[in-house]
Amino acid sequence: MFDRKHKHAPPQKRIDCLIGAGTTVHGDVTFSGGLRVDGIVRGNVATAEGEAGTLVVSEQARIDGEIQVSHVVVNGTVNGPIVANDFLELQAKAKVVGDIRYRSLEMHLGAVVQGKLDHGEPAAASVVELKRAVADK
Repeated sequence: MFDRKHKHAPPQKRIDCLIGAGTTVHGDVTFSGGLRVDGIVRGNVATAEGEAGTLVVSEQARIDGEIQVSHVVVNGTVNGPIVANDFLELQAKAKVVGDIRYRSLEMHLGAVVQGKLDHGEPAAASVVELKRAVADK
């Protein structure tokens, strides 16, 4: 729980794109760097070619679709699954209806999740095969 061996990449410090309040996007959104959503997205949201990125879903925002971004901060509504390969922050007014897969999670008092929380270990985890010892006769 408090293991700090696996450091995740630092979140994107800047926002490269904004979907403003009063704006509705119909269709999938693919971005690089950082994206802040203040409006509504009716479609999936992901980073280009699976690269690291940051998505911020503000208090008045809503996303109806799947999210696949390495760093996600939610303070609005998400209707769909979330895959945060590195870090997920659910702020006090966050409401998620869907399953969540994350590596690191910060959940504030008041956040609501209607779905399954799945802690995903990094893909680099290795499997050790154990062999049965043979007793000497």
